[in-house]
Amino acid sequence: MSRDEPRTVHALELNNLEKHLGYQCPIKMKKVTPTHLWIVLVTAWIHLSHIPITSAQQNINWETQRYDGWYNNLAFHSRGAAESPFMRRLPARYADGVYQALSEPKVPNARILSNIISNGSAGLASITNSTVLSVFFGYHVMFEILDTRHPACPPEFLDVVIPHGDTVFNPNGTESVRLLFQRSGWDQQSGHSPNNPRNQVNEVTAWIDGSSIYGSSHSWCDELRSFSGGRLASGSDPLLPKPSTGKLPMWNHPDPATGQTGLQGFYDFGNAAANESPFIMAESIIWFRYHNYLASQFEAQNSSWSDEDIFQHARKWVIASFQNIVLYEWLPKYLGTNIPDYTGYKAFVDPGISPEFQAAAIRFSASLVPPGVYMRNRTCAFRNVTTIDNRGSPALRVCNNFWSRQRANLQTGADVEELIFGMASQIAERADNIIVEDLRDYMYGPLRFSRSDLMALTIHRARDNGLPTFNTVRRAFQLAPINNWTDLQPTAEKQELFSKLAQEYGDVSELELWPGGLLESNGTPGELFTQIIIEQFQRIRDGDRYWFENQQNGLFTAEEVDSIRNITFFDVLVKALNTTENEIQKDAFVWKPGDPCPQPKQLTIDDLEPCVGAARLDYFEGSGAGFGIIIVILCCLPLICLIPAYAVAYYRKRQFKKLQRRNRHESIIKKTEHGAGMKACEWQGPSEVLRPVDIYFDVKSCIKVLDSKRSPIRIIHLTKDIDIIKSNNDQRILMIKVPNEYDLVLFFDTEEDRYDFIEQLRVHLQANNTQLNLKEMSQKAILKEAVTKQQRSKILDTFFRRVFAQVLEIDRSDAGDFTTEISRKTKESLNCELTRVEFADALGLKDDSMFVEQMFSLADKDGNGYLSFREFLDILIIFMKGSPEEKSKLMFRMYDVDGNGFLSKSEFSVLLRSFIEISNNCLSKAQAEEVMDSLFKEAGFQGKEDLTWEDFHYLFRDHSDELELAKLNVKGMDIREKPNKYHRVSFLKANPYKNMQESAVENIGQEFRNRVNKKSPHHRPRPYTEAKREKYNRSKVHQKVQQFKRFIENYRRHIVCVLIFYGIAAGVFVERAYHYAIGAETTGIPQTTYVGIIISRGSAASVSFMYSYILLTMCRNLITFLRETFLNHYIPFDAAVDFHRWVAMSAVVLAILHSAGHGVNVYSFCVSSLSSLACLFPSVFFDDGSELPQKYYWWFFETIPGMTGVLLLVVMAIMYVFASRQLRRMSFRAFWVTHHLYVILYILILIHGSSNLIQQQSFYLYFIAPGLIYLCDKLISLSRKKKEVTVVKAELLPSGVTYLEFKRPQDFEYKSGQWVRIACISLGADEYHPFTLTSAPNEDTLSLHIRAVGPWTTKLRETYSPENVGNLGGNPKIYLDGPFGEGHQEWNQFEVSVLVGGGIGVTPFSSILKDLVFKSSMFSKIACKKVYFIWVTRTQRQFEWMADIIREVEKNDKNDLVSVHIYITQLAEKFDLRTTMLYICERHFQKVSNRSLFTGLRSITHFGRPQFIPFFNSLQEVHPEVGKIGVFSCGPPGLTKNVEKACQQINKRDQAHFMHHYENF
Repeated sequence: MSRDEPRTVHALELNNLEKHLGYQCPIKMKKVTPTHLWIVLVTAWIHLSHIPITSAQQNINWETQRYDGWYNNLAFHSRGAAESPFMRRLPARYADGVYQALSEPKVPNARILSNIISNGSAGLASITNSTVLSVFFGYHVMFEILDTRHPACPPEFLDVVIPHGDTVFNPNGTESVRLLFQRSGWDQQSGHSPNNPRNQVNEVTAWIDGSSIYGSSHSWCDELRSFSGGRLASGSDPLLPKPSTGKLPMWNHPDPATGQTGLQGFYDFGNAAANESPFIMAESIIWFRYHNYLASQFEAQNSSWSDEDIFQHARKWVIASFQNIVLYEWLPKYLGTNIPDYTGYKAFVDPGISPEFQAAAIRFSASLVPPGVYMRNRTCAFRNVTTIDNRGSPALRVCNNFWSRQRANLQTGADVEELIFGMASQIAERADNIIVEDLRDYMYGPLRFSRSDLMALTIHRARDNGLPTFNTVRRAFQLAPINNWTDLQPTAEKQELFSKLAQEYGDVSELELWPGGLLESNGTPGELFTQIIIEQFQRIRDGDRYWFENQQNGLFTAEEVDSIRNITFFDVLVKALNTTENEIQKDAFVWKPGDPCPQPKQLTIDDLEPCVGAARLDYFEGSGAGFGIIIVILCCLPLICLIPAYAVAYYRKRQFKKLQRRNRHESIIKKTEHGAGMKACEWQGPSEVLRPVDIYFDVKSCIKVLDSKRSPIRIIHLTKDIDIIKSNNDQRILMIKVPNEYDLVLFFDTEEDRYDFIEQLRVHLQANNTQLNLKEMSQKAILKEAVTKQQRSKILDTFFRRVFAQVLEIDRSDAGDFTTEISRKTKESLNCELTRVEFADALGLKDDSMFVEQMFSLADKDGNGYLSFREFLDILIIFMKGSPEEKSKLMFRMYDVDGNGFLSKSEFSVLLRSFIEISNNCLSKAQAEEVMDSLFKEAGFQGKEDLTWEDFHYLFRDHSDELELAKLNVKGMDIREKPNKYHRVSFLKANPYKNMQESAVENIGQEFRNRVNKKSPHHRPRPYTEAKREKYNRSKVHQKVQQFKRFIENYRRHIVCVLIFYGIAAGVFVERAYHYAIGAETTGIPQTTYVGIIISRGSAASVSFMYSYILLTMCRNLITFLRETFLNHYIPFDAAVDFHRWVAMSAVVLAILHSAGHGVNVYSFCVSSLSSLACLFPSVFFDDGSELPQKYYWWFFETIPGMTGVLLLVVMAIMYVFASRQLRRMSFRAFWVTHHLYVILYILILIHGSSNLIQQQSFYLYFIAPGLIYLCDKLISLSRKKKEVTVVKAELLPSGVTYLEFKRPQDFEYKSGQWVRIACISLGADEYHPFTLTSAPNEDTLSLHIRAVGPWTTKLRETYSPENVGNLGGNPKIYLDGPFGEGHQEWNQFEVSVLVGGGIGVTPFSSILKDLVFKSSMFSKIACKKVYFIWVTRTQRQFEWMADIIREVEKNDKNDLVSVHIYITQLAEKFDLRTTMLYICERHFQKVSNRSLFTGLRSITHFGRPQFIPFFNSLQEVHPEVGKIGVFSCGPPGLTKNVEKACQQINKRDQAHFMHHYENF
């Protein structure tokens, strides 16, 4: 039932019920219905059965009045109640007629009006001799019936603009000053139309019901009570109320004089603003004491009464006494006229406060306030007071005692009594238009500008309330309007004032109510204010059912009413202060001659301390550094998370290296067999640091220099005399001069170490019949003389450039400008000789290579162990410019070891083995012998044991072109040639081949032609028709358009899904942003933090959507199921992981944006007043006037959104850092563990919005559906994860590959190209890793090929090693999860498919190839007609298991469906002559045996890397009828990226469209 519903229960009956229940029932009704009667009787019976026989209110025989003013009027329950709107009796005067307050220039500046009207001297006494006690009693009365402290929500500002040059607030005129004024709270049901203009709200009851004494609510009153003897609670001093503890919303504005805040020095009263000044506080203490006096009297007279009985009796009499004093004693003296007699209760009268009363008339008492207030004792001794700067003063300065906490003059109850005595003896200021500077220039204001102007604020309050003009109100009260300014006061001294007002207002009809009422006063309020005040108090009295004179309410008897009518304020003071008429006059509101204790003088501002001027306070002052540090820390969270991330990665890498070192233990032992040697430090050059080395004398007559890791740095042979130069001024240094090499300069720890080294060296030299030549030099000379490695490199650089400049006749721009080199340097380069190590390094080969040995021996004509400039030049000329015959003759001479002019079979075998070195000995000795026998047999030399040069040259008769192109490839010497896009590419013929001799790849050796210079006659023409060349050569614009069209065609599903998803995300962003930018003005948030709230709420909505639906991208089982449905035609399920990354990155960007928005919000809230924050967050803040907002750290660390927001940033930083590609590769386990923080992430997101600070949480609306789907998907995975699967076979293959074959679970159906997740039970049942199945769907078992590249896969290899399996007694079991789909399984949807595998990326294609051949052999109906498989590997030995699979495919491929091309990249450019010879052997072997020399397969083997553009182009020639060709690649990112670029390039043309699907590992 609502509060406004009519009640039908008789009040007296309910009163009796209340007496038994111990509380007040809010239901006051007139008649009883049967239903209500039964409810009342049952409720009473239930409560009466649980209460003691003696009731707490058995002596209360009247209806107690509610504290909140409700149900005073039984017909209109809310009349006069707290939080009820004002009663507007006149039309509102708003700028728009509804709610917009009038402002400049429509009305004059309020501060200018204040200076014109109220500026004047203090010290004019009241004409009626009204006391200061009467003035502040009036303020107490105002707080009794009126309170508009709390501003409107949302905050609306109507600041007073201070004109430039204002003598108080802006004397220099250098800045813009505004006096803060917030519009009052208003009834939300009003302000919608001119017929229903804005109406302000009264926060207390309009009744004179003691709300300023007891509060306006039951709970407020309970907090004030002591619940002992019916008294109000007191503190340590029984004469004073209890100090404020914060339980009551007492107004505690900051002290404008000292800036102090807090509740210290304040007391709890019924009036929330009672602590505003000590003078208002003293009035409240009087009634506090009076209540306790009456309570003690009732307790003494009625010992059987309960606390409640006593309290309610005392409260009833206090209210009645207060009503009588206000209406019949104070008001007549204040107005100078009596209020009409009471004629009885009138239920139709509305006691509501009128805006004209609250915003103008009642505030007239401000003109009576003096600049200071006296204090005196009971013997009329006026005392000096202590000022805020500890000086003496005759009175308390009003301006310096607003919200004072110090109160050095009011420490005890006796001090308060002295203040009351002083106010009773002091005469108030004259009732006129003058307001003292304490209120006009030094009224308290906010801490941003701590002083204000009460006159100006009152003018703005009137405009806020929409008060009519002065004449309009006069007409409403049937008073004649004024037509001239002089009609206000026809005195001469006012003429100047009126002329200034005329300039501001223009016509007198525009004069506002508050200034007009002030100006017409002369000793007492003017006739209009008098009429307004009388009318208001009369309505309050006549409409009050609980008025003490109303005989029908049962409160008092006629005799008691008469006695109350005789109570005066003097009687109250006598009881409260325990005083007599000798200490205070009987008429406390007026001091008359002859009354005791006259004031010393009428106070002026000259008698008092000066007012403390305005102070400014920035709410954010002192917070900038801390706020900035927090923001920087939050921004650096990813960088901070990098520390543990790299620590984990480092730890995992270190463990992995330990594992690798353990696996290579034997090689490490072999490496460390060199021994410790002698310790020294090698000097490497002036700018280089000393390098610690070990010097070891080898038994092979050499010195080995080892680094700190025991790795050899260099070897110095001791076959010749050695020159040693030792330092004569530093006994630790020596230099070994090494001819034709760089010198070795050593720093020993001590002279003894150097001596030992020289002696050991001498011994070794003597053993080899060589000598030690010892010299001495200074240290400086040694370091200057030494040839460092860097200097040697420069000499060699000049050496090689000079050689090539002569051989190739290149210009200086390529060879370098020799004229600029000094003669010594030139001479050094010409005299330079290459060692075998330097020669091998120049060729990019090992110095112990068989080929290097033969080549070096051939070139070293003088046999001195070095190659001179001329020797190197001679051999280079042959390779660069020689004919095929010359090159073959050179090769013949190189391997004719005995120089007899014949090449034996053994020497020919050496030649072949030197070629095979280039491929890391990938050919066995048997294969080499097989090649040699084949070559001899084809040439007809099978019977020969030795070959002449002519025979040798005849062997290569069909390869003269290749020999002519072969040359010497020197490291660092790049011979620039015109680029050719067709180099090293395989082209397919238009007709399919039937055998390997008619292979689709007809130009396998094109990789060697990229070394042909631009004049080479062997360059083959482009294999395209002219028409196709025209299409290809179309304009760049056409190519771009075609590429764009193909891109759209390729990714149309992706584009549509991305547009839909991000469209929704953008939509929710815009919706929330629009709502808070335009639709949420009533909340006040946009006015406080416009940009921040738009960004934070919009991004929050998008992040909620993204983080919810990102779960769907990880529903692997659902995706695998749906990709087999028609939805796969519309949704690219294979891009789920990529889309997951995209959404995650988008979400984190929006999360950062959200955090930045909240950073702006926090700053905005930190610089907003408490009143504004109370409007924005009513559930968190209450506006108690303290003004100061919470600091930034409160928002970050003491609120649920703040704490969870910081934790969310931490969790996201950890997840995103560990999910980065680099760290994921370094430590997959860390990525897996940290990514499971998503559970905490979602919990924190739910908690983050649970406080509903700004809006109701909406994340769960997005989260429920995808969350449930994801949960079901996870449950499906969990249902099969823990099923153990038996490994039937485990084999350790070369190149670190582990082969696992395990049982196929029941009902396990999959397609070729799909993948699973496995966990090895012995390595941890919860760590799953994904691998592609290499078995075909038709096989009875499942198989995986897993390469050991990380810690887990390496441990897996160890786990299934024969030794470990033997120890365990069998293969460890695994957990299996899957299968899961991916794009590779769509290979059979294209007529032509190209499979490109690199490294271990060939695993999905092994399953596809076997599946294709099986279906073909079974004559299954499949769309795919041709498959091209490109395998890119460093060497075929790297994945020999794949060669076995290809061999099986070749065996079963009866329909010639599969074309396999193998690219061996390790042979590419190491040494062109050897590569050429190896290529010749490969082609010969293929020709003879129809299989590859290297792989043993029919598949074609290429040397180098594939070039995809010409390859795809040739496919368009071979399959012109095919419109779409599927390209599926798997391997390292570089490979898939090259394939993607090739597809994009080919798709620019109007031919077959290449659709690329790829996976990286």
